[in-house]
Amino acid sequence: MLRSKKTAYVTIGDAAAAPAAPAAEGVDALACEQESAAIYAATEPLKSLVEVRSAGAARVLVVDAGATGESIVAGCLAAGLVPCVAYTEDMARAAHVKLAPKTVCVGKSRETGALDDSYRVLSAAESADAQAILLVDSRLAVDERFLSMAADEHRSVYSVPVASINAAFGGITRVWRTCSAPSDAALHVSDDSWVTCPKCHRISDAQRVLANNKMCPECGHHFRMTSAERLASVLDAESFECWFETEGADVPETDPLDFPGYLDKIGGMRKKTGLREGVRCGVGRIAGMRVAIGVMDSTFFMGSMGSVVGERITRLAEHATEEGLPLVLFTCSGGARMQEGLVSLMQMAKISAAIERHGEAGLPYFSVITDPTTGGVTASFAMQGDVIISEPRALIGFAGRRVIQDTIRQELPKEFQTAEFALEHGLIDAIVERPRIRETLANLLALHAKPESGAPRGFVAVLAALAANPTKCELEAAGAQLVADERDILSGVRAVAVKAAAAVPKHVANGVRSVATRRAYRAEIEQYTSKPGAVKQAEAAENPAWDSVQTARDVHRPTAGRYLEATCEGFFECHGDRGFADDAAIVAGVGWVAGEPATLIAQEKGRDLQDRIKRNFGCPQPEGYRKSLRLMRQAERFGRAVVCFVDTQGAFCGKEAEERGQGNAIADNLYAMAGLRVPTVSVLVGEGGSGGALALALADRVAMQEHAVYSVLSPEGFASILWKDRSRAAEAAAVMRMNAYEIFDMDIVDAVLEEGEDSASANPDFAIANVVAYVEESLDELSALPIDELLEQRYERFRKF
Repeated sequence: MLRSKKTAYVTIGDAAAAPAAPAAEGVDALACEQESAAIYAATEPLKSLVEVRSAGAARVLVVDAGATGESIVAGCLAAGLVPCVAYTEDMARAAHVKLAPKTVCVGKSRETGALDDSYRVLSAAESADAQAILLVDSRLAVDERFLSMAADEHRSVYSVPVASINAAFGGITRVWRTCSAPSDAALHVSDDSWVTCPKCHRISDAQRVLANNKMCPECGHHFRMTSAERLASVLDAESFECWFETEGADVPETDPLDFPGYLDKIGGMRKKTGLREGVRCGVGRIAGMRVAIGVMDSTFFMGSMGSVVGERITRLAEHATEEGLPLVLFTCSGGARMQEGLVSLMQMAKISAAIERHGEAGLPYFSVITDPTTGGVTASFAMQGDVIISEPRALIGFAGRRVIQDTIRQELPKEFQTAEFALEHGLIDAIVERPRIRETLANLLALHAKPESGAPRGFVAVLAALAANPTKCELEAAGAQLVADERDILSGVRAVAVKAAAAVPKHVANGVRSVATRRAYRAEIEQYTSKPGAVKQAEAAENPAWDSVQTARDVHRPTAGRYLEATCEGFFECHGDRGFADDAAIVAGVGWVAGEPATLIAQEKGRDLQDRIKRNFGCPQPEGYRKSLRLMRQAERFGRAVVCFVDTQGAFCGKEAEERGQGNAIADNLYAMAGLRVPTVSVLVGEGGSGGALALALADRVAMQEHAVYSVLSPEGFASILWKDRSRAAEAAAVMRMNAYEIFDMDIVDAVLEEGEDSASANPDFAIANVVAYVEESLDELSALPIDELLEQRYERFRKF
């Protein structure tokens, strides 16, 4: 049986003691194509399906991910063969799957490459008891290991290019090439040939897993990477300069407790792993940007933190500070190394002190959490990054799950102490899939770099730098021939908005109506507000202020998130307040505005019902304001402008919000925004309800769209408090002057941004273009001012009220 071959099929899980898989050998598509062409051009005669039957095959496995499978199955039946089709779940309705007498499902999707997985295909052939395998345009036709394994199982392999099928009546004529491996191909088979995913329990070809960033092709489970694999996948090729790995440069091992056998175990680990300790440190480049980097390795004492690990990371941070380099640490650790006792505990303090000095020097630190990160590492440098990202489903925790359960005598939820749990509770910034970690780090490095550093400016430049500086893994996978595809990173909304902005007259793009128009509008409002308190419904419909309230609340109106997306490129969302939760009512992060780094914050109501429920209809909790405060403080530290998009009925009113300090959170925001030493711009794009809106609107420039509203209280609340009658909300809207032009006349906002005919709901592209133009022009103007003058103007702007 296929699965019983001990020398070739081994289940490999995530155990720390498991031997590391070999380095990925990427498949060069061009080389495969050339090799395939060579095979088909060989002198060996081609065969027909009748000749395949005559050669002794009664049952065949058909492996075809394209549209020719039906004719092949029909050809097999005509030739007297019994075809079995290998398929994936997304192919279940394909004609050849329905036509075949027997089928074998080998995976969820053809896009995952299941039909090119040697293990899946060989297992399907065994299940079908097939004497031959028919491949259509498959890389397996040139996979010597696969071919040798098939021969060992006494199965013939035939292949055909898809272009030959239609002209060959489903392969009845001679189009099938016999595929065979050289006699020494069996040497390619090892104990690491197959891996079993511990999550979905699917067995896959190890080379395919390695080529897929060491992720399960079926469920995306992230297998643990060695430090060498991690460096090869993240850093520019040949850029890593390793520190501490030579005996003379390394930190000497210590045994502070004289723990029995400890130093012998260290020696054994060194022989087994080829590493000297549980972390590799050095300097390298990401997209051409120089960075100090440390990668913990779970194969060495589970990445536990002893005095040598602590000293290496501390020296790394010190060198980064001295050389003015950003710091990146990949954490993977079981925590403090028990064999070193209290000395191990002190590493937490030592590393934290070094990272604090690095931060005081104005340098960014990015923490990348991988599975597992626990104990003293979690309670120190893993959670001290300016930005903290994690791979999916990584174990993150301080105390062990079993210890907690034994202490509180309760069962813990399944997602407890996972990356997803940490994200939900506001402890990390983001979860990033492994294939996107390098791009994410490159973008973050550029966003936090000083202008004089020479780092790429703008997201397009970052992508170009990534393409120009491939990793070792990318070079192997592409055969050292990289093609840098042009990538248009403008979203569809932004592209249309920019085009619309170009066609708008300058005075309209700036969005401020003439004084005469504003006065006419004000006269219309005054005429209404002079009426008695008892307002008929028909009169209310003619109330422009109330019309603005209803327009601002229109569920079809573009939400703040759309304006954010249109304003910036390469946006990286930062989640959480780092203490309690992530409030989805506030979206905050960093991105590029007109090619310059900026921090962007938006009060997001949601784009459909489910999204609105998730985002609490745009009413922020205290943790939402604390998230925005954290991002604003970080913007100040790295010299980034702050752009806010305001759209909220008001801060959430609830018992829990009061318990967690809703008023305190708003107060802290106002205090911080008053003194931020960077340019700030706020735009009201919908409702601006009371202090919940003002918490993001104490800015150098404040604008509002013409159908946005801004008020001390909702009109319903105003009418209820002053007149004890919520039905007079329309009248209250007029009394409070809840319209953009009245507010502009009071000098509360600096500009009113046109929405076009009707409103932004009917003209989203036009409205978005005006907002983008205003933000970019305001930032250009503000960035030219000295910081002290900017702060003085901001003070005077609000002092006059």
